[in-house]
Amino acid sequence: MKPVGEGAGGGGYPDRRERRSRRAPAVEADESDQERHDDDSAAHAEERAEDTGDEADREQAGHSSYRMAVGSDALLGALVENPSEAAIMLDVDGTLAPIVARPELARVPDETRAELRRLVARYALVACISGRTGADARRIVGVEGPVYVGVHGLELAPEAERWRGPLREFAESVDWPVEDKGLAVVFHYRGATDEEAALEMLRGVANRATALGLQAQFGRKVLEVRPPVAADKGTAVRVLLEQRQLRRALYAGDDTTDLDAFRGLDGLDVSVRIAVASAEGPPELREAADIVVESPAELVELLRRL
Repeated sequence: MKPVGEGAGGGGYPDRRERRSRRAPAVEADESDQERHDDDSAAHAEERAEDTGDEADREQAGHSSYRMAVGSDALLGALVENPSEAAIMLDVDGTLAPIVARPELARVPDETRAELRRLVARYALVACISGRTGADARRIVGVEGPVYVGVHGLELAPEAERWRGPLREFAESVDWPVEDKGLAVVFHYRGATDEEAALEMLRGVANRATALGLQAQFGRKVLEVRPPVAADKGTAVRVLLEQRQLRRALYAGDDTTDLDAFRGLDGLDVSVRIAVASAEGPPELREAADIVVESPAELVELLRRL
């Protein structure tokens, strides 16, 4: 996968083949970036040499292809030239904060916080749209100024409130540790002794939730069960932009629910979709993105250009 070099205007991404045809060649990593990846490249060189066909393509993508596009300057430039008319919207876990073994251990690095403070002072809107509650996202990010929206946009949907009780009852019926977000319940299986067995068990939980009229969605080593309410990160994006009458925006995310946020940018005058890639992330996110970066650290490098 290489980032797209064009297409900063409105519209969605109904034809991914067309978007792929516009992908710009990736630029070479700078000296510091190269040094950062030397050890990893050396450790995997023999393994890459033995891979062939599609497997080789995936391996190369996983270790070397996620670079900022030559055309990304043009994409970002449309935001940079009018920051008072643009929004910067970001997921938290896996995007601003590196993924960790337990969600309570997550932390946004100090250099990322510094960039967020700079962006808050410069842009019309900086928002963190998280799967966490808004209060928890604010705690993890640790920056005053951004708008925090939690539980994948459900906190902006008043009709979701009546589902708190049913969700809690459902969680109590499952013999599995649960993270109760109030408007959603989350079952983590990262670090389980047998992750495949855990996943199979949680598939049964997801089927039972669906049969009860709830919504179940898998993400990065999690199953999240939510109310059957038409609210997601995409509706949150649209509400925030409409409230401020903004027609230019960037969104960065790393997981399945961030595809909804990407769709929330459809129809804007300027829209930039950034995927923070990982082996656990959905391939669809990379396909739908205008720019692909390989880590939260590389996202910070891109944010410095805004």
